[in-house]
Amino acid sequence: MFYTYVLRSIKNKRLYTGITNDLRRRFVEHNEKRGGHHTSKNAPFELIFYEAYIERKDAEEAELFFKSGYGREVLKDKLKYYFKKNPFRSVQLTDSPDLSK
Repeated sequence: MFYTYVLRSIKNKRLYTGITNDLRRRFVEHNEKRGGHHTSKNAPFELIFYEAYIERKDAEEAELFFKSGYGREVLKDKLKYYFKKNPFRSVQLTDSPDLSK
């Protein structure tokens, strides 16, 4: 199983999109600042969205989709009630969706 996921930084409210085959492990890595260049600076995180896929390629395509303009709008719509209660900051990281548009 492969997962496409979206994290929200508690520190600065930025969003990060990624894929993994072990969602729990990857979430811990991100929060222990072992998740990667962009996320290590923005920990701690909360997991706000994920989807599961059988094929890795499908998860990769979903990740790219959620980083696209239309994909950001879809994600924004899926999480509209969450974002009403938890406003986010405009994202400027290259591997994170900017859901404020």
